[in-house]
Amino acid sequence: MEIMLYDDAYRDDLIFMVLQAKDALGKKPTINPDLLDIKTNYFDCGDAFWLAVDENDRVIGCIGYSKIKGTSEAFIHRLYVKASEKRKSIGSALLNTAETTMRGRGITTARVHLGAPREQWFESYSFYPKHGYTEYTPRYMMKKL
Repeated sequence: MEIMLYDDAYRDDLIFMVLQAKDALGKKPTINPDLLDIKTNYFDCGDAFWLAVDENDRVIGCIGYSKIKGTSEAFIHRLYVKASEKRKSIGSALLNTAETTMRGRGITTARVHLGAPREQWFESYSFYPKHGYTEYTPRYMMKKL
């Protein structure tokens, strides 16, 4: 597995993977509008987005972040791992990549919105605390970097 900065050559595979991931969670498979134009929604804003790609050059995970204007904080977005690839530390590797980059760019706090209802996002509610995140208000967690 390789973690790389997003490249448009992987756009369709990324979208397909996210739809599959949502379907596996029992959610209606819809695509988040920011994923349709990663360059504009992340890179052009000075933020970042990564892909986890397997040995067959297929997208098996993703993560991005966007800085909160006027602060030294950022929100983590779109941490997805393909259902068949879960429990292989891919999500942890993606999160570590994002956190390391954020620290290097002077971001001191990472925040994440977990979604509702809690039952549909149960994996997120157990994943983030394992990585040092704490809930500060319903459906939101944060970590000092």
